Amino acid sequence: MATIFRQIDVFGEGPYTGNPVAVVLGAEGLDDEQLRAFSVWSNLSECTFVLPPTDPGAEYRVRIFSLSTELPFAGHLTLGTARAWLDVGGTPRRPETIVQQCGAGLLPIRVTGEVLAFAAPPRLRSGPVAPELLQAVVEVLGVDPAAVVDAEWLDNGPGWVGVLLDSAETVLSLEPDSSHHPGRWDIGVIGPTRPGEEARIELRAFFTDGDSPLREDPVTGSLNAAAAQWLLDAGRLCAPYLARQGTALGRQGRVMVDMDERGIWVGGRTHVAISGTVAF
Repeated sequence: MATIFRQIDVFGEGPYTGNPVAVVLGAEGLDDEQLRAFSVWSNLSECTFVLPPTDPGAEYRVRIFSLSTELPFAGHLTLGTARAWLDVGGTPRRPETIVQQCGAGLLPIRVTGEVLAFAAPPRLRSGPVAPELLQAVVEVLGVDPAAVVDAEWLDNGPGWVGVLLDSAETVLSLEPDSSHHPGRWDIGVIGPTRPGEEARIELRAFFTDGDSPLREDPVTGSLNAAAAQWLLDAGRLCAPYLARQGTALGRQGRVMVDMDERGIWVGGRTHVAISGTVAF
């Protein structure tokens, strides 16, 4: 069985500077083990599989895997999947709007040329982080507790614990280590940039998958979406604004955050990097 394949670079300031996602289109007929095996083999942070929708309001349905773990939602791959669907001839029923069905429900995606933006889904969990958990997070990050400005749950599928630090420089200086705190971690770290810089905040996202060591995601849509909800609601930022991520990995991720009467939109440039087929 052969299916259409696209690898999309998402959120990059230019080609090959963002976060890649593998997209398998026409994945009906594949079982869960085949999906997990391919996702692990792709060795990317996430992989998606496009299926016919089961909800009449959607253009397509997507299953999302972070290596071997299935997720209800993730951000950069939402945009990457939409770009792949458009690239193989998908046509939205409504002008400039794609509706994606995923584990988090129906998600609208706004199309403006090469820039795609998704509507930030509601958080599944918000509010303060328990002191003992925050202490463990601070120890994993190896950061001075005095540099921690605030913390909040940013769970919109991926269960991010959001930590606001005093500056982008502190964020970029982190060398986290979870060896003394084994287990599942999803940590999003945010710091304000200096006045006058184009980007308002710098973000880094650290996660584990199964028994894997702590990894860093280059550019993370889900984290940026939940962080925008937190920081805008708290009055720490005003929309529109630009966020920067991936700097520590040599990437040039740029995430555009905007807001209208329908809610918060999180977007960026998308680029088809690889086209072909994959055999199962």
